[in-house]
Amino acid sequence: MSRLSRKTRIFDYVRAHSDAQGLTTEMVANGLLIARSNVSKELNTLVREGQLQKLSGRPVHYVPGELQPVTADNAMSTPAVTPVAAAASTKSATKNVANDTDKKVDVFQSMIGSHESLGNQVEQAKAAILYPPRGLNTLIIGPTGSGKTYFANTMYQFAENQQVLTNPQGLITFNCADYAHNPELLMSHLFGYIKGSFTGANEDKDGLIQEADGGMLFLDEVHRLPPEGQEMIFYFMDHGTYSRLGETAKNHHANVRLVCATTEDPESSLLQTFVRRIPITIQLPAFNNRSAKERLELLKALLSLEANRINKQIRLTEDVVQALLGSVTFGNVGQLKSNIQLVCAQGFVNSLENDSEINITMDDLPQNIRNGLMTVASNRHELGAISELLDPVLIVKPNDGPTPLRNKNDNYELPYNLYEIIGDKASLLRREGLDKEHINRFITTDINLHLKSFYKQTQLAVSPENKLAEIVDQDVIDFTKTAQTTIQEMLGYNFKDNFIYAVSLHISSFIKRIQAGKPMRQMSSDMLAMVKEYPAEIKAAEVLKQRLDERYHLPIPQSEVYYLAILLISLKSMQLNGKVGVLVAAHGMSTASSMAQVVGQLLDDYDVRAFDMPLDMDPNVAYDHIKQQISDLDAGNGVLLLVDMGSLTTFGERITKETGIAIRTIDMVTTPVVLEATRKASLIDSNLDSIYQELVGFKGYSRISRNLPTETTPAPTMTTDGDQPENRAIIAICSTGVGTAERIKTILDSLLAQNFIEGITVFPISVVNMAARLDQISQSYQIIAATGIAKPDLDVPFISLEELLQGGGEKFIDQLAMGMNAPQSMVAESQELTPELCERYLGDYFTFLNPHKLTPILWQYSEVISDKLAQPMSNAFRIDLIMHLAGALERTAIKDEITAPDEEAATVKDSKWYPIVQQANQLLQEQLQLSFSPAETYYVVQLLETHQAELATS
Repeated sequence: MSRLSRKTRIFDYVRAHSDAQGLTTEMVANGLLIARSNVSKELNTLVREGQLQKLSGRPVHYVPGELQPVTADNAMSTPAVTPVAAAASTKSATKNVANDTDKKVDVFQSMIGSHESLGNQVEQAKAAILYPPRGLNTLIIGPTGSGKTYFANTMYQFAENQQVLTNPQGLITFNCADYAHNPELLMSHLFGYIKGSFTGANEDKDGLIQEADGGMLFLDEVHRLPPEGQEMIFYFMDHGTYSRLGETAKNHHANVRLVCATTEDPESSLLQTFVRRIPITIQLPAFNNRSAKERLELLKALLSLEANRINKQIRLTEDVVQALLGSVTFGNVGQLKSNIQLVCAQGFVNSLENDSEINITMDDLPQNIRNGLMTVASNRHELGAISELLDPVLIVKPNDGPTPLRNKNDNYELPYNLYEIIGDKASLLRREGLDKEHINRFITTDINLHLKSFYKQTQLAVSPENKLAEIVDQDVIDFTKTAQTTIQEMLGYNFKDNFIYAVSLHISSFIKRIQAGKPMRQMSSDMLAMVKEYPAEIKAAEVLKQRLDERYHLPIPQSEVYYLAILLISLKSMQLNGKVGVLVAAHGMSTASSMAQVVGQLLDDYDVRAFDMPLDMDPNVAYDHIKQQISDLDAGNGVLLLVDMGSLTTFGERITKETGIAIRTIDMVTTPVVLEATRKASLIDSNLDSIYQELVGFKGYSRISRNLPTETTPAPTMTTDGDQPENRAIIAICSTGVGTAERIKTILDSLLAQNFIEGITVFPISVVNMAARLDQISQSYQIIAATGIAKPDLDVPFISLEELLQGGGEKFIDQLAMGMNAPQSMVAESQELTPELCERYLGDYFTFLNPHKLTPILWQYSEVISDKLAQPMSNAFRIDLIMHLAGALERTAIKDEITAPDEEAATVKDSKWYPIVQQANQLLQEQLQLSFSPAETYYVVQLLETHQAELATS
């Protein structure tokens, strides 16, 4: 959102101040007082969008104008060509193409390979588009990542340039896999429905066919259409008429050009009646079937995309280029693109101090990409062809040559600027005082998580063991591999590959417990009796214990031997019924499934399910899907529901009430949490409550430390008196207990994890009935610290909300770890609260908000409230109010609804603050076009009521 505002300002400035000579980046930066790098990035974006035009020469000048012909960034296509399944008259249309395209821009001309390996395919595409009177339906065939979606988009752009579309709406895309098993839902999306045709159909609605009338519809993964769906489509192709769901007569008409795509053989995966109605079939080849020249051109085009994003030149050595080309083993250009993004992101991290260039050498490549060099070297002809085209160093500069064409429907295109994320994270970590080594380590982890969550549909060429090494120390993996041979000989059983994953994770988790000073688990008498029935596994576990002791000098209790034995028994046994189910659910298009995919590759003998909840999905729809998945998963022992945030955290309790299935919910889920949950659930002693309790404090797997505690050197721990509960808690206090307090919890959870402190739960609470809530928490937890807008009447360390937000949290956690040496208060002199400081807070602690745009609005909102207060608004309360409002806006924007107590919500209009809040809410409606729900308004009123009560008693 902030980029849009900045981009608009830059565009307006160029349009207002530019003459025939144009403006340089420096001129715009000085005129608007915006950093030069940001101006350059936005100018290039405006050029790509066609709103500005570059003039030749140095320095580059920019003027308003039309987009010039562009170069394809990832013309993902291939050589093998099937015969054109069109009538002979199609050829005559092809002959006329040259005459027509001379007059208009031909986007195919800039497609890499259009005059070589893709020459025939391009002519087929042009014929399909120009064939009178309404073109020909087309089927594109090619392996995953070969560019079918890109090719379809280029066909659309060509059709639009040739002005053969009567109603261009952009390429309408429909992925048939999304509704492959629900023909009725598929029909409603494609053809629309009428009011009353099914529950929830409250009005008539047009489908994608009608939306594409006069334009083009792209049916991706068309082989996933069930037979009923194919029949619906080919009837429409025959007659041009259709009926909406709930209608009997086919009285609707649409003129739609259909382009379909599949990775499968159409003869075996599609109905022949469907195939016969598609006269043109375009076969796209695999990346490795294209010439060395084309492959290198594709690599350079993809690198130019990254250079433009980073706004730095990229320097690669010859062996890096060869390794990247050789790393494409199955994913074609899509895989090459993802590999390039990965190595450029890593190079960007390593070159943060270099303003103009990033250098990428073999040392920067992960092993799987590095292996690509061996692939190329193993083929002498291939190596010779590539070497002839390469210089010792390849340099790709921003703005060099034509701007690459970006494909908005490209499945391999990141929907965000990864380098902005990296840069922002680096700035934040520098402010926190971290050195370069730690910053690089944190950011490298972020890169991997971002890319893994994005590429859920591509199997990156990384072995499961390499993935495991990203989570567990390589030394632990090496130890496990050595131990596997001995254990197999002792038990007379050859384990599957999951032995390495499961045992490595178990050992790593065990080491982490020792590092954190966490007490070892005690085994129940029933489980002990069961384990003793497996003497061979106990003996093997004893050997593992001895070797662990020799290697890491760890104080290993006897109970851990029994848990190792249980692990060996579980790995040896077949999949058992009655295990705890695991379901991951998270916001976003691929977040949950990407985590489940990583876990599935590491623990391939266990079924972990995933549910991705798009940000615009109705929570009630998500609830129904999750409820069904939990019902399918439950085998009698219940289900672990691992979620990220928002409404998903409330589903477990509701589903338990409706179905009787035992569910335990863990929020703020990460890949290691999913991995640990799945690993524990796969054990033969899996118990829902015990797994849940162990996961509550789990923060990840260890890295080996040279200073591990031994039997003579006790692990540092935050000890308590003997009468105190073992569980510890930190209290986060705000006016209502929602919004700001939950944000404080997120901050503290992150700090605890970064400092490897486990077993501490952060409770967000309201100052309303605070004493009663503290008493309730104290029954099960030892309260060791507090933070927020008010200091509770407890003899524990306290840090104010102001101090926490201004960077004091790290010091607070450090002092907590010192136990009794921690101060009883950390309220320090805080900075004067300004809009600029608020903007920084919002930028640091909110994900979906634009702090630059929102801060003035929320500050104005607080002023409306301040005018009605009996005394000036304090810094603490203004922070609380603005942070709460920001949280409410974020929930509103992503449709993450909260609820309010029915009885109290009914009386909220009686509060004197209600009309004042409604007046302030009007600001949001006017400036943001967002309206608070009654529940959100209720909590804002409660916040003001609470603040008023505090002032009255102070």
